[in-house]
Amino acid sequence: MNHDLLHELEKKIGYTFKNRGLLMHAMTHSSYSNEEKAKGHSISSNERMEFLGDAVLSIIVSKYLFDNLTGAQEGELSKIRSSVVCEKALASYAEEIDLGKYLLLGHGEEINNGRERPSILSDAYEALLAAMYIDAGIEEVRKFLLSYAVPLIEKTIREHSSTDYKTKLQQIVQQKPGETLVYIIVSESGPPHQKNFIAEARLNDSNVLGTGSGSSKREAEQNAAKDALKFFGFDD
Repeated sequence: MNHDLLHELEKKIGYTFKNRGLLMHAMTHSSYSNEEKAKGHSISSNERMEFLGDAVLSIIVSKYLFDNLTGAQEGELSKIRSSVVCEKALASYAEEIDLGKYLLLGHGEEINNGRERPSILSDAYEALLAAMYIDAGIEEVRKFLLSYAVPLIEKTIREHSSTDYKTKLQQIVQQKPGETLVYIIVSESGPPHQKNFIAEARLNDSNVLGTGSGSSKREAEQNAAKDALKFFGFDD
């Protein structure tokens, strides 16, 4: 890759590397590295950088969610994080900066549309994060990454909260310090293959806010939360 292309990529990501060799390394796919090794040239691929980039990615997104979704429980945080760090999401971030254009690919990957393959793009994006982290530290990576991740995080939260009644109810209850919300399965009926559960959403263990039924405990609790939300003026 020539210096003009490297400079072009730096402009797109809004960061100029002190060590451009790191950027070159991040853009080197294993197919290119293997072809060069066969010619007697020792060129490392970006696979080790992917490993580091994955860790940097996870800590930045986790910290953002921890700081900004103070009412969310561990399970919800994990679901949201998974949706914004998965291969599909990373490939979409990579496509926004046309990252495939800057990859060093072997001939086989080149002719098989490797520059557009989600797995290659997502791996290269992680490697890019690692290169930035090594060159500048985590704050520079945070600034770059969140500009792409936050819109997807917000979209995921909107979609998740529209159907996760328990989370919505929890967020309402937590607005009043000292209030606790619990779910109690008050009855269970039917044969093993066709169970029916009835759950109550209770405030401070005793005040029943809502009741719901379902074929699983989780479904019954969700429906109890949905019923309870009517108490707070939510009809959906």
